[in-house]
Amino acid sequence: MSFKRTVLVSILALSFLAGVSAQQITRVAVVDLAKVYLTYSRDSAAVRKLEEDKLKVQAEIDRMSNEIKQLQVRRAEAIARSDQAEVLRMDQELYRRAQYLSEYYKAKQAELEDRSRRLMESSDFSQLVYRTIQGIAEADGYSVILSSHSTGSVTSAIIWYSPAVDVTDKVIQALIGKAQ
Repeated sequence: MSFKRTVLVSILALSFLAGVSAQQITRVAVVDLAKVYLTYSRDSAAVRKLEEDKLKVQAEIDRMSNEIKQLQVRRAEAIARSDQAEVLRMDQELYRRAQYLSEYYKAKQAELEDRSRRLMESSDFSQLVYRTIQGIAEADGYSVILSSHSTGSVTSAIIWYSPAVDVTDKVIQALIGKAQ
């Protein structure tokens, strides 16, 4: 759902709820689904594999970055020796490796983000989280619970909220209680 659509649906839902009962105060809460997912699923084999893969990708990026730094040192030495042919060769090699590193980083970042998103959106997990949030909302009298982070975006659809309405930790504790 797009940011504008999410905000519009939220406003319409709040307007509807306010119109239904003028006497009832609408209670709103927020939940950080990414935090719920990471905290609750830490023991999941799929999550562990994803975290291992993230570490491997970072190690490969670090290795390539170190190789580029070593080439830069060799280039500086060639400059000190006034070896223009070697400097030119090093410049070409540095450019090629920097391009590869940049492409590798973008590709792996997109792959890892996609895997993370698919894990978080798995139907079993989503249903469990939805039912847990619904139970908390009904038990605590919340009319609306919004995600504190907009999916598909690095920014939140919510500009500001009081920590008092954040039910993230309550959702995590309820999920942990159900797992036991």
